[in-house]
Amino acid sequence: MEEGETGLLLQSNKELLSSGYSIHENSEEIKKIKSALTWVFLDQSNLWRAGLSWSLFFILTIGVPLVSHFMFACLTCDTMHQRPFDALVQVSLSLFATLSFVSLSSFARKYGIRKFLFLDKLYEDSEKVQQGYTEQLHRSMKILSSFVLPSFIAESIYKIWWFSSGGTQIPYLYNAALSNIFVCILLISSWLYRISISFLVCVLFRLICSLQILRLEEFAQVFEKESDVSSIMIEHLRIRRNLRVISHRFRVFILSTLILVTISQFLALLLTTEPSSTVNIFTAGELALSSITLVTGLFMCLRSAAKITHKAQAVTSLAAKWHACATISTLDDMTEETPMARTVTPQVVYPINSSWDTDEEGDGDDVLDNTNMVPIHASTISYQKRQALVTYFEHNKAGITVYGFMLDRTWLHTIFAIQLSLTLWILNKTIGIS
Repeated sequence: MEEGETGLLLQSNKELLSSGYSIHENSEEIKKIKSALTWVFLDQSNLWRAGLSWSLFFILTIGVPLVSHFMFACLTCDTMHQRPFDALVQVSLSLFATLSFVSLSSFARKYGIRKFLFLDKLYEDSEKVQQGYTEQLHRSMKILSSFVLPSFIAESIYKIWWFSSGGTQIPYLYNAALSNIFVCILLISSWLYRISISFLVCVLFRLICSLQILRLEEFAQVFEKESDVSSIMIEHLRIRRNLRVISHRFRVFILSTLILVTISQFLALLLTTEPSSTVNIFTAGELALSSITLVTGLFMCLRSAAKITHKAQAVTSLAAKWHACATISTLDDMTEETPMARTVTPQVVYPINSSWDTDEEGDGDDVLDNTNMVPIHASTISYQKRQALVTYFEHNKAGITVYGFMLDRTWLHTIFAIQLSLTLWILNKTIGIS
């Protein structure tokens, strides 16, 4: 009997979801994502475009920075035009761009845009989730521009000043003005290309995580209405599978980025704290700009992963609260039905303090993480089923993982503590801070 009801429930769900809205291949959202990929020459839809994409990658990510470092080292220039940290800047940015380019190329080749962004099964979600994801798609391009443009403008100002004020100190071919203009444009293009690719992967990861957060917030609504335990488990299993897929796709990128950023920042700290180093806005400006780019990209990925992990684990707390409220309500009903108990025990009321609504809300207070009582709609679900569901949530925690390690706030605190210890150790070795 229960199997028949479950099968009927699944069939009705499929019929309902199949009629939902989905983002089509020619929709505005897909066109914007494709235009972003084309803008950074990552469109590898055919052989010609793939060859162009890889050629530009090698030229702008490897060739231009390599030639620039050896031809424009400017060792005999004045102190304002010397570039003592250029090697670290070029290597760190090129490695980050290479990691991002290889990851995006692999994603595009294996999955395609729709499957990679989970648009192929978006019709299975509610209209609220679809609208929220559409808004996130629009917002992602704005976020990408807000991170890329400031860095591009700052680098452009520096490069224009460096070439225009260097005079004959800077090497040139034939005509100094034309040579400097050409090289300046080439270096600025290389910088723009590398930071665009680097931030694009981080923004896409944030976009995918935002979809799962929307699904988790929608999933939390099942505890506020009459729901069946089997349907709750089916939906949770679907969310866990999506989180596992995301973890598997991005684990190499997240781990490699963490290692790259850690090594580059410690090398930067080691070089800038040497007694013989000349550190000012002219010599270390690019180093600071590249460090901000690397740390911002890593922070965006870790914050998105930690946020979705926190939301996924908050489901356990919400289910336990739902189970407790339902159990208390059931016991109260049994007490009211007993005549002797009615004369001894007064009716129990669970008021909510009215001052809670006026208190300042904490960060992240929403349907998943709040202190509100859960409406009682579980009277038809037995205590054993509710307890089994809570036990299932406790032993099947969902979230973003990197080779088995859950990217939650505790993990981030551990990373911060380790890096702070290493930073203090380097400072102790260089300038004597203990």
